[in-house]
Amino acid sequence: MLDISIVLWSGGVILAAIAVIVFVLYFRGTFRDRIEYKLINVPSPDEPRFGLALATLSNSVFTTGKYIEHWVEAENIYAARIAAIKSAKHSIHFETFFMTPGRRATEFADAICDRASAGVEVLMIIDHHGSKKLSKRYWKRLKACGVDIRFFNKFNWKAPIDYFARTHWKLLVIDNNKALIGGAGISDFWDGVDDIKDTGAWYDFEMSFTGEIVAALQGMFMQHWMYVHGTADLNVQVFNPQPIRDPAIMVTAGDDPSYRSSSVKALFLTSIHAAQKRIWISSPYFLPDRNLRASLIIAKKKGVEVRILTNGSQCDKKFVYYASCELYGDLLAAGIEINEYQPSMMHAKALLLDDCWISTGSANFDPRSFFHNDELDISTAQPELVKHIENLFITGFSRCKQINVNSWRKRELWKRVLGRVVLFFQSQL
Repeated sequence: MLDISIVLWSGGVILAAIAVIVFVLYFRGTFRDRIEYKLINVPSPDEPRFGLALATLSNSVFTTGKYIEHWVEAENIYAARIAAIKSAKHSIHFETFFMTPGRRATEFADAICDRASAGVEVLMIIDHHGSKKLSKRYWKRLKACGVDIRFFNKFNWKAPIDYFARTHWKLLVIDNNKALIGGAGISDFWDGVDDIKDTGAWYDFEMSFTGEIVAALQGMFMQHWMYVHGTADLNVQVFNPQPIRDPAIMVTAGDDPSYRSSSVKALFLTSIHAAQKRIWISSPYFLPDRNLRASLIIAKKKGVEVRILTNGSQCDKKFVYYASCELYGDLLAAGIEINEYQPSMMHAKALLLDDCWISTGSANFDPRSFFHNDELDISTAQPELVKHIENLFITGFSRCKQINVNSWRKRELWKRVLGRVVLFFQSQL
């Protein structure tokens, strides 16, 4: 016979756990109403004043730079990074969020140790949470080679809630004159993940630049270095851009966001309101809040083509995928096209406006990127890069299943329930 005291004790433990979770979320502002922004008379992307308007609203830095090259999918991205590291003669500055044990981490360590042992300065900022699966032995090896490693936002019992804030940057700067920026971590996951039956290469994107933008990115890296180290050496080489007359590039560093201030959300929201012809959005985790959904619907009603490229069932975070599906309804009803990538995980983050403006980098279209993570995106009207991003979308769309209202309404009940439960915590996703 079941002991009633055990039942009561177990129930009490469960209720206490729920109370603690709700208490923490409450003090993080999870249930607080967020300000819904409204923008009017926004200049279109082809107007000269658009860039300045976008930069000021999103706290971005305008600089110049020359696009060099881009790479799609794991094999090409990692080969380009290793080649860049091997070419370093003076310095390597690297910051990333996600690293796991495996072939890619080993190849990265081999290349880094080779250059550090040769006397190249190597500074690395690694997110503490995103790299937790790597062993102490891995880091000891790098440090023994002369690599200076700092972990971003270690857990602190004096401020435990602050641990939610992460760096989501993916930045590699070589010799102060070449920068690589994109969305991929250092992990075999990008080659395919067996445990989620995703054995195809992830769809992702990385690009490289030279020119003044490198000095701007170096300065932003040094700001983070100052946070984690305490000292930033701003020697002449750090801010010594090559004297090249390059096109304009805008850099958005969404550092230390809050519910009142989000550079990344301002970037996306202003861009959506500026579009006259098309808005193409690529994000592995697509969780637009009510404000952004309303803005997309307004754009569609104006006659703007709105297409979304996101993950299907191959998503590595299934609970996020089910929550995302719950937000499709109003968008589909408005005629917005939602495309779910089928072959594997889709991890590319990009925004294409009309025929003349792109934004890409580390930021997802979700609350975590808007309000919790430090993100790093670049935006530009450089025609060559705009064309490459357009082709990235076209290829991605060709590998998708387009969702329609009828199929969306017929999704299984348990998926609806799970999605709704997860949406309760949407501001933390």
